[in-house]
Parts: sequence; C-alpha cells; structure tokens
Amino acid sequence: MPENRDWWKRAVFYQIYPRSFMDSNADGVGDLDGINRRLDYLAELGIDALWISPVYPSPMKDFGYDVSDHEDIDPLFGDLAAFDRLIAAAHERGLRVVMDYVPNHTSDQHRWFRESRLSTTSPKRDWYIWKDARPDGSPPNNWESIFGGPAWHWDEASGQYYLHLFLQEQPDLNWRNPEVVEAMENVLRFWLDRGVDGFRMDAVMLCIKQADFRDNPPVAGDSPWKKLGLTLEPLHTLNQPELHHMLRRFRALLDGYPSRPVMIGETWLFDPAELAAYYGPDLDEFQIPFNFMGTRLPWEAAAVRDALEAYYAALPEGATPNFVLGNHDVHRLATRFGYDNHRSAGLLLLTLWGIPTMYYGDEIGMQDVPIGPAESVDPWGLRRPGLDIGRDPARTPMQWDATLNAGFSPPKAKPWLPLASNYRERNVAAQREDTASTLNFYKALLRLRREHPALQRGGFAFVDPVPGGVLAYVRSAEGQRLLVAINFEASAKTVDLSALGGAGELLLSTHATPAGAVASALTLGPHESALILLSA
Repeated sequence: MPENRDWWKRAVFYQIYPRSFMDSNADGVGDLDGINRRLDYLAELGIDALWISPVYPSPMKDFGYDVSDHEDIDPLFGDLAAFDRLIAAAHERGLRVVMDYVPNHTSDQHRWFRESRLSTTSPKRDWYIWKDARPDGSPPNNWESIFGGPAWHWDEASGQYYLHLFLQEQPDLNWRNPEVVEAMENVLRFWLDRGVDGFRMDAVMLCIKQADFRDNPPVAGDSPWKKLGLTLEPLHTLNQPELHHMLRRFRALLDGYPSRPVMIGETWLFDPAELAAYYGPDLDEFQIPFNFMGTRLPWEAAAVRDALEAYYAALPEGATPNFVLGNHDVHRLATRFGYDNHRSAGLLLLTLWGIPTMYYGDEIGMQDVPIGPAESVDPWGLRRPGLDIGRDPARTPMQWDATLNAGFSPPKAKPWLPLASNYRERNVAAQREDTASTLNFYKALLRLRREHPALQRGGFAFVDPVPGGVLAYVRSAEGQRLLVAINFEASAKTVDLSALGGAGELLLSTHATPAGAVASALTLGPHESALILLSA
C-alpha cells in the first residue's frame, strides 16, 4: 500500500461480521478465505477499508469477543496463513484491513486467566480484578453485568470474586497493572507487524474502573442505560479519567508505524462533549471515536438536524467527525428507519461531513431476519428476553445470489443463523443486473463521493428554509457545491433553490428519477432524497 498518513480521513469503512460474510469450507460459518474470495466485490463496490470483527481463538461464548489467544486465528476462521493471504490480497486491491481489538476482557480459557485463578499468590493474579467477599459473603460491590445479573463471579477454588462486566466467561483485565498494559501493547505490535492498518477497540470505555470500587447509583428515569436493561448507572465502570492516558499510549504506539494505522474507539457515549473528549487534547487519542448517534435517533428531519448541530459544535478544532448508522450490535438500518427510507439513510451517511462506516448487507437493503427462540444464540438477547436487544436478526448471512443458502454456504451446509426469506430476490447477483437496484445506487453514490472532493472533505452548511420533514445541506470544495436534500416523510416536498443559485444538475436520486437539469425548485417524492450539483 502507498504511504498516506491521513488515509483514514477520506476513507469509507465497511464492517464485516466474519461468521456471516462468506463460508468457504461448507461448515455454515463464514471465514477468512471466504472474505478473500469477495474482495473483488468490495473493490467494485467502492469502499476503502474493511473492519473485521474478531477472528481470534475463542470458545465463542460471545462469538469471538471472548478471546482465548490474542496472537492467533481461530480454526473456525482459518489460520495465520489465511490471514496473511487476506492482508496481501486486500492491499493489492487498494483496500485497508482493520482488526477488532478486545482490551477490556479475555475468555476464562485464556492462559493468562487460567494461571490467574490458580491461587491468590499466582504471578498473574493481579492481571485480572479479584476481590474478597463482603463479611456476609456477598460480592464486593453492586456493579452489574451489561448482559444481566451481578458483575462478580465467586471462584470457589481460590476463594475470591472476579469481575466480569459481560459474561462470567469474560473476566475483566486489570489495566492498572503495568504488566497487562505491556502485554496488550505487544498484541498490537504483533498484528501491526503482520500488516494490519489499524484497530477498532471494543468496549474500550470500560477498561479502567474507579479505583475505590464504589457502588454505582441507580439509573435515572430517563437514562439511556435503562433501555439496555441496566438498573445502575455505570458511573464508576465507564469513562474514567485515567482512560485517556492509556489511549494516548496506544496512539503513540500506532503513530510509530510509517503507515500510521488508524485507531477507532467503540465509544458508546450519549453526550457529544464527552464523546469529543476522546479525540484527545492534542488530537492524540482516537482518530475515530465512533459516533453512534445515528443508531439511536428516530428517522425524523428535526431530530437528525438537532443531533448533527450538537455533535458538530462539540468537535475540537481539527478533528474529523464520523458516523455509524448500523453495526453488529443494533437492528439493521432498513428495519429501524423503514425500508422506504433505507437508500436515504445511505445517502445521509455517505454525504455528511465525516467518515462513514457501512455495515455489510446494507448496500443491498438487508433487513432484520426474525429469529425464533429455538434458533437464537446471542447471549445478550437470551439473558434479557424482555428487551428488544437481541443481536441475531442483524447478523444473518450475506445474501450473494438466489441459490440455496444464498451463495453464503454451499447447499449441503446449514448456515449458523437462518437466512432472510427474501434472499432469492434480494441478493447481490440480482441487484448487479438491475440498474435501479439499491446495490447500484450505492455504487453510484460511492463513485460520486470519490469524484467530488466536496463530499470527502468539503465545507458543510445547512440549507434554510426548507419544508418540514426535509433536511438539506450543501457540501463545498474547490469552487464546487453539492446539495443534499432528504425527504424523511411520506408526502412530496418542494425545495426552493433560488437562494442557492436557482439551478443545478441532478446527479443521483434514491428513486428512479433520471439525472438531468434542475430548475429553481426541486420536488422530492415521498421518501425521496437527491444529490444535486449546483450551478456555480
């Protein structure tokens, strides 16, 4: 890959959930060689970087986020040779590869934890968070697991509790121990030396806990954590001030590599100012602290605009914003926003001022797949059955073609999760041949993004006034102006262009509207959105 120290600023990231992307060996689970086989598709689509969810050795209690060896590949996905082939093949096509890095916890089968739990005097005892019981035998404090229940598990053999903010099979590392810091930095070096282009850091906001282990307070009535099933505000387990020092160490390590790998944070924060702090005081922490506001907002023009204004206003000078609308932890955007709006959501994501991250399958309009109780496997959903947080529906196999198993697995295999019932109609092969398809819409949109600097790094300004239910903004660079107009509603809307010069050229519409000249007014049909090159 050619050296470009700021390559990430103009990149479009594409998340691959490897279990569900492409199965190359007929075991019903996607793998690295499967991803390799589909690299030409990704290059043709027009994305710049792949983020691959965990492929490390794991007992798969949380489908790879319970790592038992940070420096190898689980046989389910292949081996290190397959990983090296994938890196080389991606780089040959100009694609970067970002790995998932899981710093908060390991599997209880990790050699570090197995040694840690041998006795209270084990050399690795302090690599994890062990505490004595209270006098009555109860856990050390009231902290709760995100997956439900207490965050402490009693270990009968060694006579103490250990902390797990997720499953009991996912014990938390002690990031206040310098040996842990050194070991986990060596993990980063191991993969950087193999050629990876950066890391998305999972659950990183939880790595540092409050030093005195005080009880967490009850959730407030309107707390966003309540919607996730928590009864306690994670005041002393999330977003601790010492975390910033740890992140600056990580960033310095990554910046020491000539290719300047990117550092992305899974920063589930609901306040724009708190999120913006994770760029660092000198932009020396995350280049991309993930902005998840789009995963929580209703599909309403006013709500989206308010959120954008608050987010942009909070950014430190010189920071590059970013946007995520969908990933492996939330319902698919075509389900959340409604299928009529799924192309408009794509247009929004790829034309805002900021770095976009797509989720596999969104480019063909994949929706949630209903998963019955007998087929559910997600530990979060299974442990909180009364909440709509099960993640299986958004993790189903990619729909490649109309053959049995949608081309994801050979016909003789059984995919690990059920396929969508409409895969014979909604798949890559069918949409390639349909000029009006969602896939070809995304290809055109990504091509326009590459061709127009204004969409990558240009200025951003909202357009006023516009009809209710419409969001409009102008991107500008190098004497060129592009208008984005999004109709969030089910009725036609007319946008007056006179204040913008009064004319332009329609480059792309979410509907079948043909490209061509636009006069002094733009009429958007129900749920229609458009990209227009304005006259100079």
